[in-house]
Amino acid sequence: MGNIANKCKTKTSCVRRLRMLCDRLAWRETPRKIYMVGLSNAGKTSILYQYKFNEATTTVPTIGFNVESFSYKTISFTAWDFSGREQLRPLWRYYFDDTAAVIFVVDSASTVLMQEAAEVLHGLLKVHELKDVPFLVYVNKQDIPTCMSVDEVAEALQLNNIISHDVQVQGCCAQTGDGLYEGLDWLCKSIR
Repeated sequence: MGNIANKCKTKTSCVRRLRMLCDRLAWRETPRKIYMVGLSNAGKTSILYQYKFNEATTTVPTIGFNVESFSYKTISFTAWDFSGREQLRPLWRYYFDDTAAVIFVVDSASTVLMQEAAEVLHGLLKVHELKDVPFLVYVNKQDIPTCMSVDEVAEALQLNNIISHDVQVQGCCAQTGDGLYEGLDWLCKSIR
């Protein structure tokens, strides 16, 4: 401390030096890494852009992944949105490190793919690197009249049988944003 005092000729220069020191030492929260996965066309990218821009955007099928940063309440996130294409799913495992939470998106209007979605989800739940990571399951496209209900999807995915992870099921509509922030509220509480 004496070194700083010796360099301070005036009160103003001393205050400046202290601010610089505080800026260097300031704790900055590292963004939390969210891993967004699910089958193709489930709505992962639409949800990501609702988080980032708070509005519906036109998206194209993801080839590879998208990475976006956003903040919600007091938490900064870096979201990795991965393609749901079957041939690209083996690559997901290379990005598991330091994942704070998984968001698994299900297309509730696609009943024929529900078994495949269940297999993919339960496969992720067995991954050692994702042990102790909370899973938020978004049941998307709840605005479509012929969609499955949240309870029907939860049953089809066998979510009541999961005891290895903290899991939350949330109905949503990526296009309108309905249900997205309720899910994000739960996620924020789960990763603190």
